[in-house]
Amino acid sequence: MRRQHGPRGVERPSPRGLAAALTALMALAATSLVAGPAVAATDDLEPCVLPRTPAHHSLGLDDWNGSYPRPDHRLDAVMIFLSFPDAEPVVGPEVLTADYFPSTTRFFERASYGAFTLRPHPMDRWTPMPRDSTWYGIERDWDSGRRTAYLRDAIEAADDRVDFSRYDIVYLVADPDAPGVDSDATKVVNFDRPMRADGADVKRVVTVFEQHPPDRNVLAHETGHVFDLADLYHRPEDGKGDWDTHVGDWDVMGSQFGLAPDLFGWHKWKLGWIDDRQIVCVQGRADLTLEPVAAAPVPGGTLGTRLAVVRTGEDSVLAVEARGATGNDRHTCSEGVLIYRVRGGTASGGGPVEVVDAHPETEACWDRSVYPPLADAPLREGETFTLPEERTRIEVADRTPSGAWTVRITTGV
Repeated sequence: MRRQHGPRGVERPSPRGLAAALTALMALAATSLVAGPAVAATDDLEPCVLPRTPAHHSLGLDDWNGSYPRPDHRLDAVMIFLSFPDAEPVVGPEVLTADYFPSTTRFFERASYGAFTLRPHPMDRWTPMPRDSTWYGIERDWDSGRRTAYLRDAIEAADDRVDFSRYDIVYLVADPDAPGVDSDATKVVNFDRPMRADGADVKRVVTVFEQHPPDRNVLAHETGHVFDLADLYHRPEDGKGDWDTHVGDWDVMGSQFGLAPDLFGWHKWKLGWIDDRQIVCVQGRADLTLEPVAAAPVPGGTLGTRLAVVRTGEDSVLAVEARGATGNDRHTCSEGVLIYRVRGGTASGGGPVEVVDAHPETEACWDRSVYPPLADAPLREGETFTLPEERTRIEVADRTPSGAWTVRITTGV
């Protein structure tokens, strides 16, 4: 366990000053709820929209990459279970299906506020592969020739029983007990040249090599890649050390084990799950009330403001959102207002998102968090944090009875 020290970088006012600040900010927040955000938060989001770049899984969102299915409606996924001559499966396809569904469908329904449904179509029998599992050399960075052979063998073996033209997503699930299966090799494979099956292009597949039971939320992570979302973890050059230094627990695209795995508000904007009505582009100063990104809308109501954005460069923004213990984030280590940087020109795995640690001298939940130094990253009530490089200050006044946070964002400081 690491020793904890006093916070640095967060300004804490005196009790008298805090009371005055809270009163002033609460008054401003009440006004904003009636009259709308301050003049600096305009209805024009264009200044805060990063362009999509050639970077792999670019987080730019001015348009959609049409080679990926967009999850703004129902999508159908086929699960094909692959067995091998060198192993007799120990568990059946129905058991492996239950490892992933309905939990993955529920994850996306919560994350999308009901806008997207992932409908699985699992095969009820094993599909025999023509070669031993050990022949394919399955591993995280496996030989491209053996990997191509694996994918072609799998598609051809299943083609008689699967009409690939009916499905938006293909999951190839290997027998977890076969001797050549390496759980570290689970990933999405994008084809340089699509494979053809049943008159349809198969552009990418999810190769699942998980043990039984699998890693938590692993299929939600891999399915995110199918929707053009980037890996947010840091991969050490030697494979050793911390993998979660960029975003910690705060998005499933960083870690499938995260305590607060709901997708960032920026991702939800890209995917179309929140729109202009739930986003504020800050230019100058804005007083606003942020609803937690994981919170479901009030029945019969609207989503409320979920994301505030400050443009900081040609290819970068600061994003500000609230995170609370609800929905996909119900097991979060801490609650508050989370700040993170987004870079549209940074490729998947290169750090396109970086969470700002508002409490750099402390950590939290060392026994549960994937990266305790970022587990307490959000700002809490009464705290102020200034980012000198971005000339931006974020002040959190209080939390409303409904669970939202009252926030002032000032740029140009």
